[in-house]
Amino acid sequence: MSTKCMNCPLRQMDAFADMTSAEVAFMERFKTGELEAQPGTEIMAQGQSSTHLFTCLSGMGLRYKTLEDGRRQVIGFVLPGDFIGLQAGVMSEMQHSVEASTSMRLCTFNRSDLRTLCTSHPSRAYDLPRIAAMEEVFLGEALAVVGQLDARAKVAWALHRFYSRLAAVNMAKNGQVRLPYRQQDLADALGLSLVHTNKTLARLRQDQIARWTDEQLTVHNVARLAELGHAEEDGPAKRPLI
Repeated sequence: MSTKCMNCPLRQMDAFADMTSAEVAFMERFKTGELEAQPGTEIMAQGQSSTHLFTCLSGMGLRYKTLEDGRRQVIGFVLPGDFIGLQAGVMSEMQHSVEASTSMRLCTFNRSDLRTLCTSHPSRAYDLPRIAAMEEVFLGEALAVVGQLDARAKVAWALHRFYSRLAAVNMAKNGQVRLPYRQQDLADALGLSLVHTNKTLARLRQDQIARWTDEQLTVHNVARLAELGHAEEDGPAKRPLI
């Protein structure tokens, strides 16, 4: 059964900006249903158009770009609350692919209704450039990390960001969050070799700062992890929920 927007579990979380009752009612009309995706399912494909836009209601996914020679570059990760497909909505086609890493549940919206969103509810429409701007800020931060920090700092930054994002959507318990990605995914995203990533994770584990094994991330010292990764310990700012 499709989740009603008024009962959306994400709306109750501190990670997301508040919505008025009128905005919730509009989103109920804007939403067309839900999609369930199994691990490995391609949700959106690079170079292709899509009739739908999505919000990740639960589960986790992966954003990646395929190069001409077939190699894959991980460019980001999809977590609960993330909006997917804005590129296709604005530019007619996706510039990267999105794949489910776990079982995912996604709210679906018709791409053709974007114009209606802009004309009938401008306050909600303004959230779209806000989401794009926040994504641009993240990409700038990620580029600085990849280009300027050493391997230990890169991995610490990434693990801290995963932990803080997942904690903000109530997925942390006793210092642990589920992290169902491969080490290769993290290595690709950070521009590191798999061997170097593995050794860096081992060092963080030996120093009792963080441990990532069996799809489970345990953070023993959040402050130290943030310090190593030059990350803000306060966590991500509130963001719009579409």
